[in-house]
Amino acid sequence: MKIQYRIDLLDELGRYILSEDPVWLETLDRAGRENGWFIPEFSKKASDEAAKAFLKRDLLETWLSAYPLQEYAPGKTPLTGIVMAGNIPMVGFHDLLCGFAAGHQLMLKPSSKDNVLIRHLVEKLTEMEPACGEQIRFSEMLKGCDRYIATGSNNSSRYFDYYFRKYPHIIRRNRTSVAILDGNETSAELDRLADDVHLYFGMGCRNVTKLYVPEGYDFVPLLETFRKYSYFSDHHKFRNNYDYNLALHVLNKKFYMTNGTVLLSEEASLFSPISQLNYSFYRELEEVTASLRDRDDLQCVVGRHWIPFGQAQAPSLTDYADGVDTMAFLTGNK
Repeated sequence: MKIQYRIDLLDELGRYILSEDPVWLETLDRAGRENGWFIPEFSKKASDEAAKAFLKRDLLETWLSAYPLQEYAPGKTPLTGIVMAGNIPMVGFHDLLCGFAAGHQLMLKPSSKDNVLIRHLVEKLTEMEPACGEQIRFSEMLKGCDRYIATGSNNSSRYFDYYFRKYPHIIRRNRTSVAILDGNETSAELDRLADDVHLYFGMGCRNVTKLYVPEGYDFVPLLETFRKYSYFSDHHKFRNNYDYNLALHVLNKKFYMTNGTVLLSEEASLFSPISQLNYSFYRELEEVTASLRDRDDLQCVVGRHWIPFGQAQAPSLTDYADGVDTMAFLTGNK
């Protein structure tokens, strides 16, 4: 397939996602039935964001113009294996998009947690153009590939390092995001911060799991604003996590704050369990920025001088996971 034709197919896929097609809406529901964390509201949010930020012809053309894309001769097309994560809906889609846009043959291993959406979108591409069924295949065993992209936990990454050590590869590990507050945030900014924390139940690497706040910070407005996600209390998986973490704080006689849905706990770690948001106090902003500099487990910093509040879960085509340019890797430019 020619490059422009691939762009046209991706643009059409984006319009399908945004079309409210009954088949697509049923797929979103089915994803939620198979994985209780993927409530239709969040699956639709993730797919709509991908369609608007990734799957538009003008955005794709501008993005791809920066890379030396090739038209491969028959039998010379590179084969790229992709191991996908499944912590939030469609989290592996950007890797699929990069591989398809680069013209590679792809062998995909979706996470069992995010199997429905990815498979359906590949099926839709194949319905639009049958040749896509040959270009994109699914397999439990990724053998014989020319290069690999694998996303997982810190533990699984050690296995990926071993299995793919002889091949060009990108291996991604655990990451998370933080927000830095100055205490003068408006109610609108706090409302958008609530999205950065709560979208996808806080399970994405772009979700804020740690706050840095000035000494003497008043948490009451924050906790009140976060009540927009109080419906999480009716979600049994989330509620089980909240009750468990609350019990730990009570049993350990550890200070906490809560609005009945999220626990605020003073912790040094950037990572917090589901239903908990860590925080630390600071005196000088420079101390915070210095402590975060060059950390390899940090994906985003949200705040007035960083990624705007509410935009952590709205990456663009060039916001590559772990800061590694996937397209440069696929096109041999890195």
